[in-house]
Amino acid sequence: MTTLTFKGNPASTIGDLPEIGEQAPNFSLVASDLSERSLNDYTGKTIVLNIFPSLDTGVCALSVKALNTLAAELTGLQVLHISKDLPFAQKRFCQAENINNSETLSAYRSSFSDDYQLTLEDTPLKGLCARTVIVIDKEQKIRYVELVSEITQEPNYDQLKTAIEAL
Repeated sequence: MTTLTFKGNPASTIGDLPEIGEQAPNFSLVASDLSERSLNDYTGKTIVLNIFPSLDTGVCALSVKALNTLAAELTGLQVLHISKDLPFAQKRFCQAENINNSETLSAYRSSFSDDYQLTLEDTPLKGLCARTVIVIDKEQKIRYVELVSEITQEPNYDQLKTAIEAL
C-alpha cells in the first residue's frame, strides 16, 4: 500500500507501484473509438502514462493539457492519458481542448489500475486511479515514476521532462 493524501486527508492505494527498472505490466485499455490498446501497440516508443482520477476535475484537465504540449515538443514521445472516464467523455474533452498530440485511454473495463497498483481504496475517490506519471522506455522498462503525494496537485513537469530527456 502506498500512502498519499486527498485534500490533506490520508489516502492509500491498494499496493505498491511498479519500480524503476522493472518491466512495465501489459495493459488493455479502451480508446475513444472503443478499440482496445495494449502496451505492445506502442513498441519502440518512449511512453508517458499520465494516470489520474477523472477529466472532470480541474487538476486532471490541466495535466492532460500540459502533457499534450510536452508531447508536441519532444519527438518520439507517446503520451497516454489514462482514467476510468468513459471513452465518449474523453473524446469530447479532447475535441473541446484541442488535445491532438497525445491519446486518452479508458480503464473503465480494465484491470489496469489494479495491475499497476494505483486503485484508490479509502477516499471519496475510492475505485479511481491515483494521480501518477510513469515513463516507459523503448524496451518497455519503467524509467520514471511519480505518485503525486497530494491527489489535488499536478505532477512535477520539470522532473518528468528531465527524466524523458535523459533516455
